[in-house]
Amino acid sequence: MKRVTVLMGGASTEREVSLNSGKASARALGEAGYAVTLLDVGRDPGDLVRELLASRPDVVFNALHGRFGEDGCVQGVLNLLGIPYTHSGLLASAAAMDKAFARRLFEQAGIPVARGEVVRKGGTTSIPRPHVVKPLNEGSSVGVYILQPGDNRDPLKEWPFDADEVLVEAFIPGRELTAAVMGDRTLGVLEITSDRGWYDYEAKYAPGGSRHIFPAPIPPEAYQEAARLALEAHKVLGCRGVSRTDLRYDDTVPGQAPRLYVLEVNTQPGMTATSLVPDIAGQLGISFPELVRWMVENAACDA
Repeated sequence: MKRVTVLMGGASTEREVSLNSGKASARALGEAGYAVTLLDVGRDPGDLVRELLASRPDVVFNALHGRFGEDGCVQGVLNLLGIPYTHSGLLASAAAMDKAFARRLFEQAGIPVARGEVVRKGGTTSIPRPHVVKPLNEGSSVGVYILQPGDNRDPLKEWPFDADEVLVEAFIPGRELTAAVMGDRTLGVLEITSDRGWYDYEAKYAPGGSRHIFPAPIPPEAYQEAARLALEAHKVLGCRGVSRTDLRYDDTVPGQAPRLYVLEVNTQPGMTATSLVPDIAGQLGISFPELVRWMVENAACDA
């Protein structure tokens, strides 16, 4: 029986999300027939190495989210140990987590993105409101601000961020879409709606915070283009395994053709039975245990 160690928890702002992903994935892996060990990852990489060597996994299922688990750091540790792991490798993970760097790669590949710029602490932006201010390397909409005209908040001056730089992007009105990529194909495109007005942290994880509509109710040609862009973004970053691409579909201007924009690629998407990627897979007849089995059997190592 193949041994799988599930990495979860961690010390990032997404710890609780990761614990949920790890526990749900572990249950599904057990149903799929693997011998599963759960490992709550702390801050000490030495402890991680010792615990991994003790559990002697054939494959690591990486259910970590945020810094260290999603940005190439833990991938580097696993590469050094020569242990195959799920999701993307070191380079793709680091590139996707750095939102400004990923944007540059997308632009060079002709993938449409919102107008954006990196702003240093205490600086100003040339992008008029409404605009979005976000950390360069956080996920789950952690620390994201949408600034409307007349809004008294100014995170560029009050600076509620740990880092010295943030990304400012023009706000794209319209619909929130997400697309799941599995290997070399896009599984499908889903629309997310929320009474909160936008898909923030609470909308993502609070019960009833959002609704998933699959397939996304957009014209067939737009659906196909969203699927193409998701796969192209996955390839441009060098991702492998499963990823999720978030997009905006602006159909708000009368008489103007709707436009799609790629926001970011998530190399470590949420992995509970009701998370977006498992939801899309389930709509296509791929059960959660089948999905995690595919991920384990397609695990790889950069070493």
